[in-house]
Amino acid sequence: MREAKNVDSFNLKLVRAPLSSPLPLPTSPIAEQGPPDPMGKEDAAAEEDVGMTVDIGVMSGASIYIEKDLKVTDTQIEIMIGVIEIYSLIGSAMAGKTSDWVGRRYTIVISGAIFFIGAILMGFSTNYTFLMCGRFVAGIGVGYALTIAPVYSAEVSPTSSRGFLTSFPEVFVNIGILLGYLSNYAFSFCPLDLGWRLMLGVGAIPSVGLAVGVLAMPESPRWLVMQGRLGEAKRVLDRTSDSKEESMLRLADIKEAAGIPEECNDDIVQVSGHSHGEGVWKELLVHPTPTVRHILIAAIGFHFFQQASGIDALVLYSPRVFAKAGITSTNQLLLCTVGVGLSKTVFTLVATFFLDRVGRRPLLLTSMAGMVGALVCLGTSLTIVDQHEGVRMTWAVILCLCCVLAYVGFFSSGIGPIAWVYSSEIFPLRLRAQGCGMGVAVNRLMSGILSMTFISLYKAITMGGTFFLYAAIGTVGWIFFFTMLPETQGRTLEDMEVLFGKFHKWRKANKLLEKKKRVAHGDIGTSDPDNRAHLLA
Repeated sequence: MREAKNVDSFNLKLVRAPLSSPLPLPTSPIAEQGPPDPMGKEDAAAEEDVGMTVDIGVMSGASIYIEKDLKVTDTQIEIMIGVIEIYSLIGSAMAGKTSDWVGRRYTIVISGAIFFIGAILMGFSTNYTFLMCGRFVAGIGVGYALTIAPVYSAEVSPTSSRGFLTSFPEVFVNIGILLGYLSNYAFSFCPLDLGWRLMLGVGAIPSVGLAVGVLAMPESPRWLVMQGRLGEAKRVLDRTSDSKEESMLRLADIKEAAGIPEECNDDIVQVSGHSHGEGVWKELLVHPTPTVRHILIAAIGFHFFQQASGIDALVLYSPRVFAKAGITSTNQLLLCTVGVGLSKTVFTLVATFFLDRVGRRPLLLTSMAGMVGALVCLGTSLTIVDQHEGVRMTWAVILCLCCVLAYVGFFSSGIGPIAWVYSSEIFPLRLRAQGCGMGVAVNRLMSGILSMTFISLYKAITMGGTFFLYAAIGTVGWIFFFTMLPETQGRTLEDMEVLFGKFHKWRKANKLLEKKKRVAHGDIGTSDPDNRAHLLA
C-alpha cells in the first residue's frame, strides 16, 4: 500500500483540465469483469423500500380491524396511522450523521434491522399501547431508510441513467404498498384478532431479504472518496459507469468536490475531519451561500408540496373515501384499494423510464396539474354525494374510484419519484446526506400531519371540502415548481452548484451550462482557443 498523502480539503485551489483533453483509461481489474451493473445495486437497495412501504398499504385496511378488535376511537386510529411519520423524524435526523460515519451501505443495514424489530413488535401487539411502541421503533427505521436510500442511489448511478436508477426504488415503494393492500385482502378472511396482526407482521419479511442483499452491494464511491479510499472508489466507479472515460470523469469530479487534488491517485489518502460531516449544519443553516440556500429551499419546498397535496391521506384512508362514495362491503373496499396500489405501481414506470428522456420539469408540472384536476373532480363528486345522503348513486361511486386512480396515477408518474431523485442530486457532496435528511424530515412531518388530521378535518369541513383544500395547496405547489426548480436532466452532481443560486432566474445559469457543454463537445468555439478557454472558465 502506498504511503498516504495529507490533503487539506478546504485549502486547495484546483485547476481542472479541459473536458476535451485526453484522459488516462482506468486499468482497474473490476472493470474487466463485465459490463456496468448499477441496476443490481439498485435492486438490493430498493428491497428496503418494499419492507418500509408494506406498512403504508397494510395500515389502510388493518385500521378497520384494529378499531373493531381493540375498541379504539377514530382519534386514536388517526394518531396510530400518522404517528409513525413523526417518529421517522428521529431516524431522519440520525441517518445523515450515521451514514457519514459508517457509510451508506451499513446505514441501510441498520434501517432494515430497526424496521424488522418494529414490525415484529406490531405483529405481537396485545393492546393499543404495545402497538404504539412497535410503531415507534418501526418509525425510526422508516426515517433511516427514506433518508439514505435515495442518497445511495444517486451516488452510485451514472449521470446518463441517474433519473431512472434513483427513481427505480419508487417502483419498489409502490410494490410494497400494493403487497400491503393484497395482504389486507388475503388476511381479511382470518379471525378478527389474528388477521390484523398478520397484516402488520408481514412487513418484517422483506427486511430479512435486505440483510442478505446488502452483502452484494458496493459502498458509495462518493463516500469512499470522502474517506480518502480512492482505490476502492475507482473500482466501484469502473463497475457502475457507462464507460471507462466516464468513470475517470466521475472520479475527477468527486475528488474536486471533496478537495482532493486531481493528480493524487494513491489508493489511500488522508483527508480532513470534514469528511465525517463536521460543520455541515452551519453551512446549511447558519451561513449558507446563495447556491446552498436555493438548493435548500428547492428540496424542502419540493417535499412539502409532495405531501401537502394529500397523497398519504388518500392512500392511507382510501377505504373511508370509497365508503363515503357508497361502497359498503369491507371486502369490496379492500379490493378497491388493490386497484389504487396497481395504479400507483404501473404509473411509476412512466416516470422511471422517461425521467432521463423527457426531463424532470415536464413530468413534474404535468403530474401536479393532473393531481389538482383529479382532486377538484373528486371533491365535487363527494360534495354531491353529501347533498344526497342516503341515496346510492352508482355514477358517483364510479367517478370517485376513477378520480382516486387518476390522482395516484398522476402522482406516481411525476412528483412521487421525482421528489427523491431531485433532492438527492442537487445537494453538494459535502452536504448531501444531511440536506436530504432535512428534505425527508419535512416530507415525513407533513405526511404525519395529514395522516393524523384527515378524519378530524373531513368531519369539520366535509370530505369534499378536504380535497378542495388539497387541490388549492397543489396549485400553489405548481407555481413553486415552475418558478424555482431548474431542470437537472443530464447534469452531473457537481454541476448543481452552478445551476442553483439564481433562484427564479435560474434559466441564465442553465443557458451558461448548455453553452459550456456544447463547447466541451466541440460544437462551438473550437476554432478559437482563447474563446474556448473563456467559455469553459
